[in-house]
Amino acid sequence: MNAKQPIRERVWQRIDGDTDIGRPPGAAGRIPNFAGAEAAAARLSELEEWRAARVIKSNPDTPQLPVRAAAVEAGKLLYMAVPKLSAEAPFFALHESAISVTGLEAATIEGARKHGVLTPLEAVAPVDFIVCGSVAVNQRGVRIGKGGGYADLEFALLTELGLVGAGTLIATTVHDVQVLAEELPETSHDFRVDVIVTPTTVIRCARAPRPSGIAWDELDADKIAAIPLLARRRRERTAP
Repeated sequence: MNAKQPIRERVWQRIDGDTDIGRPPGAAGRIPNFAGAEAAAARLSELEEWRAARVIKSNPDTPQLPVRAAAVEAGKLLYMAVPKLSAEAPFFALHESAISVTGLEAATIEGARKHGVLTPLEAVAPVDFIVCGSVAVNQRGVRIGKGGGYADLEFALLTELGLVGAGTLIATTVHDVQVLAEELPETSHDFRVDVIVTPTTVIRCARAPRPSGIAWDELDADKIAAIPLLARRRRERTAP
């Protein structure tokens, strides 16, 4: 974590310091919103794997809103993570057949709360395609998030239940300046992305081994207690 923070700070400063790239509410401390997010989403939607996918899971951050909207508008089943996994049912499910507003409205956080269906982990359908937000990423697919670790936990939980498998493609949409030509630190619970999509290009990464489940030894008690689903699973693991 200490090795990742200076990289985050560097990227956040780069984006916040360029009014042609950064968008409100600002990059620092967040998955950065960026000019061209819509173009990156459009480029992502041209991928053969996206077109074939029926079930999409996405992070709830602002720069991936155009991706989530595109999923809904295309008639795909979209699972959007509840921010910080703060509910026992950790995903909102959105499908155009069950909503009466545009995909862009439904796929916001407030829209998902209003129009989505809170879905427990056990009721999630197998996921074909994952979209995650990133602060930084390199061409090997190593990514750095904003530091909360929620994307890694979602991936681990879905993997343990067999809802994410070898055929599930993982993509991230970022601005070109977030793609760094350097080695990035990673831990045993980090997953890599298979595809990086920017407003101008698509980068395919070599497939790397993926975590097989939750790394309980790397979670402290406060983190587990703050996430209802993790707390329940921990109780189940330790029950006699």
